Amino acid sequence: MRKLQIDDAEVMRVAIQQEIERSDESRYDHRLHGVLLVASGHSCGAVADLFAEDVRTIQRWVRRFEQQGFEGLRDGERPGRPRGLDERQWKALAKDLRHNPREFGLEQNLWDGKILGEHIKTRYGVTLGVRQCQRVFGQMGFRLRKPRPQVAQSDPMKVAAVKKTAPSGKAQGH
Repeated sequence: MRKLQIDDAEVMRVAIQQEIERSDESRYDHRLHGVLLVASGHSCGAVADLFAEDVRTIQRWVRRFEQQGFEGLRDGERPGRPRGLDERQWKALAKDLRHNPREFGLEQNLWDGKILGEHIKTRYGVTLGVRQCQRVFGQMGFRLRKPRPQVAQSDPMKVAAVKKTAPSGKAQGH
């Protein structure tokens, strides 16, 4: 029988590893297969080579399985980095976002990640990156609104005449 081969094997290997990392269940199955191979007589080093993992990772999986059984192979809680703002500050920030940034001495009319970062640093003494601040909007249930650009010196009557949509509540052409 002819040996099967996968085209672009190295690219596919990386893609498969990324797919495994994508879900808790896939990571559990991956660990389960690794421990199964060790239980079948393969060394941790051989399994590590086969799975493109560090040998210590395979050893950790085996130890966790021996100590905790199947549950030891499941993902635990990953708390992540603690929030920069405490609960009191978080609630105050939610109230702040209901106001115009100009009310806090900022130069824009609408909140965005950069302006929110400035506000948090000034008001709460906490430095957050722009991307973190953008996530804060979502965590608080806000969505970003971007103003529609208006061409400088444009005639509002001419703009209305070529607009594709009618102003809200009015039917076009009647």
